Amino acid sequence: MTESASPARLIPVANLREFFHDALQSAFAKQHLSVEDQTEHYVVNLLTLFARSEALYERTPSGTRLKPLAVMLSEALEAPSAQDRHRGLQRLGDVSLFIAGFFAQSFARKLIDIDYHIAMGGRAYGTLAVAHARGPRRVLGAVFAELAQKFQPLVDALNELAETAYRHSDRDILRLYEIWLKTGSRRSYQILERLGVRPTAAARLAVTH
Repeated sequence: MTESASPARLIPVANLREFFHDALQSAFAKQHLSVEDQTEHYVVNLLTLFARSEALYERTPSGTRLKPLAVMLSEALEAPSAQDRHRGLQRLGDVSLFIAGFFAQSFARKLIDIDYHIAMGGRAYGTLAVAHARGPRRVLGAVFAELAQKFQPLVDALNELAETAYRHSDRDILRLYEIWLKTGSRRSYQILERLGVRPTAAARLAVTH
């Protein structure tokens, strides 16, 4: 068995919320990311909630599944009230952040990649930030604004948290390079450098323009 394939050591966790709080702060420090306390609290609550599969997935006639983001967006925009529309957009942003943060590697060879989730989630939070910029929910609006502005760095931090027990190898180079090209992920760039690859800015510029 190779070193990268060695089984992860199980760590007993007494309180899931405290675990995510401590793990997220460690990931933020490694990624040199700073967010407001309210935003950090929001992300911790999101992780704690989605640790339960029944909160992430939805029951449908076809079984338990995750709705496509395009369907979630359509349902939010067609909601009968502003409250329902905001709730739908919040769900879209939350699911996009969680999936992009914890399942980045699984997007390889799929038609919809991590950059799609980042774009959809960031726009959903951005719309909510504008909607709640004034009034009694302006504090929440500020949280949504920071989530939208720092969506990609937050994804990197969640990638860090998700892969705590994972050791990258040469087999990951192509996927990491692909993620960096599509999203500009600072974390992917740093891992590529540790694996002996230094991507050039010209390569990403050619893809994004």
